[in-house]
Amino acid sequence: MGIVLQNLQKIVPVKRSRLRRDVETLTHIMGIQKFDLGIICVDNRKMQQINSRYRNKRSPTDVLSFPLYQDLRPGKLPCPLHKDELNLGDVFLGVEFVMSRCEEESSDLYPALTVTAAHGICHLLGFRHETEEEWNDMLQKETYILNEYNRLTGSHLVPLTKKSSQKN
Repeated sequence: MGIVLQNLQKIVPVKRSRLRRDVETLTHIMGIQKFDLGIICVDNRKMQQINSRYRNKRSPTDVLSFPLYQDLRPGKLPCPLHKDELNLGDVFLGVEFVMSRCEEESSDLYPALTVTAAHGICHLLGFRHETEEEWNDMLQKETYILNEYNRLTGSHLVPLTKKSSQKN
């Protein structure tokens, strides 16, 4: 199927073709290439609006996911009955937020966006990190995905959840 990639912000230049290629590699690794999903790049203002509206948090963030299948067990693919149900949902990438973090850490934007997209897609597949057990399950899934991505591309990406857990 396909990836709908939209860049709705103008603050950080984004090469959509590169991001699309990286997300296509992730969906191939995850075995979800037959599903549609949306990747929407937004700035801090828009991300803060979305975060406030849907999570009651008044700050921007790096990624928000809106899965079509709400009760999906982590690691299980949905079994759609109709072709028009081959949509996993949408991932909003806070590109400005991610870029700020990259500047602080002296790291590159595209690897950070790829890691952030992988994290968001895991949420579309039912993974959560509200408990320590869920956190560990998601970290294991992200580690597998990024290890495969690294093997295929020669990159050295590490999971977003690993970075987050080191801050706590």
